[in-house]
Amino acid sequence: MKKYIIKLSYIWLLLGVMTSCMDLDPLDSMGDNITWSSSDNFQLFANQFYAYTRDFNQSGEHNAYNGFSDGPHSDFRSDLIATSSINTFSQGTNTIPTEDDNYSVTYKRIYYTNLLLENAKSYSNESEIEIPVAEAKFFRAYLHFELVQLYGDVILLTKPLDIDSDELSGKRDDRGVVIDQIITDLEDAALALPVTVTEEGRLTQAAAYAFLSRVALYEGTWQKFHNSNTARSTDLLTTARDAAMNVMDGTYELFYDETLDIDSYRYMFILEHTQCNPAGLTISDNKEYILAHRHFDGDKLGTNITHAALGNVIYPTSKFVNMYLCSNGLPVSVSDLFGGYSTATTEFQNRDNRMATSLIKHGTKYWNNDGAWRTSWNDDDLENCLTMDVRSNGGYQNQKWATERQVADEYESYDYPVIRYAEILLNYAEAVYELNGAITDEQLDASLNLVRLRVNPNMPKLSNSFVSTNSLDMREEIRRERTIELYLEGFRIDDLKRWAVAGDEMPEDQLGVMFTGTWFETNWTKQARGINSDGRVILYDNRTWADKNYLYPLPSDELQLNPNLGQNTGWE
Repeated sequence: MKKYIIKLSYIWLLLGVMTSCMDLDPLDSMGDNITWSSSDNFQLFANQFYAYTRDFNQSGEHNAYNGFSDGPHSDFRSDLIATSSINTFSQGTNTIPTEDDNYSVTYKRIYYTNLLLENAKSYSNESEIEIPVAEAKFFRAYLHFELVQLYGDVILLTKPLDIDSDELSGKRDDRGVVIDQIITDLEDAALALPVTVTEEGRLTQAAAYAFLSRVALYEGTWQKFHNSNTARSTDLLTTARDAAMNVMDGTYELFYDETLDIDSYRYMFILEHTQCNPAGLTISDNKEYILAHRHFDGDKLGTNITHAALGNVIYPTSKFVNMYLCSNGLPVSVSDLFGGYSTATTEFQNRDNRMATSLIKHGTKYWNNDGAWRTSWNDDDLENCLTMDVRSNGGYQNQKWATERQVADEYESYDYPVIRYAEILLNYAEAVYELNGAITDEQLDASLNLVRLRVNPNMPKLSNSFVSTNSLDMREEIRRERTIELYLEGFRIDDLKRWAVAGDEMPEDQLGVMFTGTWFETNWTKQARGINSDGRVILYDNRTWADKNYLYPLPSDELQLNPNLGQNTGWE
């Protein structure tokens, strides 16, 4: 933080010789004489905050907000997927970094939010700037929550600091203090933000409540399962439930189109401003995204998303694949509808329809942006298509996030779902259950079952009688639904951490398809990976997890600048 304040102080010094006709841009380097003189300039300054949200890939300064490619929240660091190289965080072998932009850049951005809020105090007409002020509070909360998730106790900053400020040399604040300020900021923001969106991609009241439900659920379950703090967890889970209900009473809805039918779930993630699906829908038809990191035609996405997502680049694990229920609502371990593993496609039979629209089974006709793309958006396109061959890596292939249209690499113009309505419905169901140790069928029907039945209209609802009759566990089924629905959106590793089960889940071997005695053994002659005792392909074994991995270590350069920060337990 000191390094950034030195840099910013130099910028302010230079501003003394700049003229009042300087060009305005959304940076901190706008002089006092003009920056804070009008409401338009407050809004211009606040616009930069929208670049702070999670996205497919934010390379360069930091990777804290990578929702798809490798970053602290991504599924690359979880138990759900593997890739061609060992991920040290997933493997449990990461070490203390010398420096960490996830820490320093986040504090730099907090400085900018505080800069606006500090100058707002002296602005003559409070009502004129209530929107940028609310935006600054939302993003100050967003950024502090990033720090809490990664590091636990962190320094809480609510004002722009001078280089000699005591806060820069002090101890970290307890995470509870930081969470309380986050909640206050989000509640304040909700009161001032518009109920309906004034411009696509901008914050609304629902976005503030939605993010509040995420924060309160995360910390409420953390306090419940890590600290057994019943009073604190009860308070937070109540906040999570009520915040989610505020969003559920609004106008957002799950994306579904009758023409796309069960493919609605897959196409939702690749909607663009141009023709990108058989129904002719565009981004504007999606009413599920509450807050999105927007991308437009001609913008560079920042990552080669189709090539990074389609086929054998991502290796879904058998553990994840087996989480998909059978069409009768039962796990593969007990369902009489499960097709088994004898061929490359039998385990796809009679399953949750999200399995075949997130993954891609052997023999499926498909398209990409690399020579076999759709042009007619009907069956005529089958004359120019590819056929999936799954015989590589782990034997399971992904298709979520992959386009079907002709577009240059890295120029797919998808919106990234920072917050979408399905998450809020699942937040509500989990908060209710963890708060009460039970959830009614009516509460399930108003939340989780909407998500479950979106593309599975014939699947039995999750209900108390269904759980009891089939000897299921309600908590496990609520968590299963969350894992399936939010796959590759940056939630799994954080969920395992807050549930305090990463120590059980993460050390497990990452495995691929059943090989021994199946179609694969006869037809996949080039398979060279090891096979475990059950007959499955081994992707990675010898995985470890220690309690210290629940939090990231503070970078050594920050500890040198301020020894009072102290290192996280286990990383000393």
